[in-house]
Amino acid sequence: MRSERQLFHISAMLPYSLALGATELPGNGLTKFERRYKEDIAWLFSQRRFGERHDLERFRRLLERIGSPQDDFKSIHITGTSGKGSTTAMVASILRAAGYRVGMFTSPHLTTFTERIQVNGEQIPVRDVVRLIEEIRLIAVEMTGEPELRRPKFFEIVTAMGFKYFSEKGVDFAVLEAGMGGKLDPTNVVRSLISVITNVSLEHTEALGDTVLEIAENKAGIIKEGGTLITATSDDDVFSLFRETCERVGSRIYRVGEDIRFKKLGSSREGQRFRLDGLSQTFEELKIPLLGDFQLLNAACAVGAVEALRFYGTEVAAEAVARGLSEVSWPGRLEVMERHPLVVLDGAKDVEAFRALKEALLKDFKYERLVAVVSMSSEKKIPEMIEQLAQVVDIFVFTAHGVMGRAADPTSLGREAEKFSKPYEVVEDVRRAVYRAKDLAGEDGMVIITGSVFLVGEAREIWHRPSHTYYRLER
Repeated sequence: MRSERQLFHISAMLPYSLALGATELPGNGLTKFERRYKEDIAWLFSQRRFGERHDLERFRRLLERIGSPQDDFKSIHITGTSGKGSTTAMVASILRAAGYRVGMFTSPHLTTFTERIQVNGEQIPVRDVVRLIEEIRLIAVEMTGEPELRRPKFFEIVTAMGFKYFSEKGVDFAVLEAGMGGKLDPTNVVRSLISVITNVSLEHTEALGDTVLEIAENKAGIIKEGGTLITATSDDDVFSLFRETCERVGSRIYRVGEDIRFKKLGSSREGQRFRLDGLSQTFEELKIPLLGDFQLLNAACAVGAVEALRFYGTEVAAEAVARGLSEVSWPGRLEVMERHPLVVLDGAKDVEAFRALKEALLKDFKYERLVAVVSMSSEKKIPEMIEQLAQVVDIFVFTAHGVMGRAADPTSLGREAEKFSKPYEVVEDVRRAVYRAKDLAGEDGMVIITGSVFLVGEAREIWHRPSHTYYRLER
């Protein structure tokens, strides 16, 4: 009987479907290259089930074998319970507006894998995805045969791909969203100039810790010696922990609400206007095309991060800050898809994000009836999340996103809604669930589609088809 290592070696060298015993390649009607892409993506996602917790030293050994690309650019590193993706997109957009060549690394993706790795707003080409997976795949086979190493995990491989691509493209800055936590996240191998921790609340307790302070300590692992930390935490105990960490490693620290202040000036369905007093500049009026008060906190973090670059010899003009914020794109976050009824997507996926979503639904939108299309992954804090939405939603439509083994049973979600005397329907198919919700909302109503990035990505395909048609294995 073959060992797990032998099976891994075989599966790494064969097309994924054949390694599993399939008799023919999937994807009738696809070109040879399209099939190759599907096979490589399938192999990559199969690596989720391998290995123990991340080990940065062993991950560095993988990076050494591809030329240590993480040393070829300056980095801004962003983590937090919520808002880290939006903040990453804002920082990247500002630096791009300032004339820099900028890499942006985010996760997860909404629809296609190529969203995760971008240079100057352009997604990594599919051919480069194939090339990099196949290069790192061979290294993974070699590492599996060395006792002191281990096979790289999914997110390590993706991070290595991002670093390698950014190095090849000669980016000036890489703006990196951490995957989970901070201390042991693969993105934390960089020596970032600026660290951003948007906020901290309970999340991923099985991996990050049982208390907010334990999770904060994990996230504080991205703070670097001689660096600068920007944070928007409202928790004084968390801020004290961050301040102590900065003092210990010799890092500056700035807090939104104290060192960086903002005031909302107005909003519409097209976005928001606000004043901001930054670290070195005052901006009388800035605009972002993103909705929700929480996005103003994220914008304040982004501006603070960019301003702090002056400590390292990079000055960003006020005009670039304003233009970058006004041009930022971050799909699936309070994104308006239709007007009558109003249909909005939001990738809220934890209790804190649901609380922020509830506030946005109360403040930023007008409607006669609110219908929520909801799917959640089964490991989430479902009762608490439903409780937040039940305070504003008139009717729930529960469905199941298409990520195998992840989605909670829609009927069990309905039982949670019953606790708050909220009517609900179960429509298993996502597309039909959206159309049913539109019927229930009526012309003057609103549909909010939320609960999972996977759901939002799947629903968004109703309005925006992916640029290629062989993406379905990318979840």
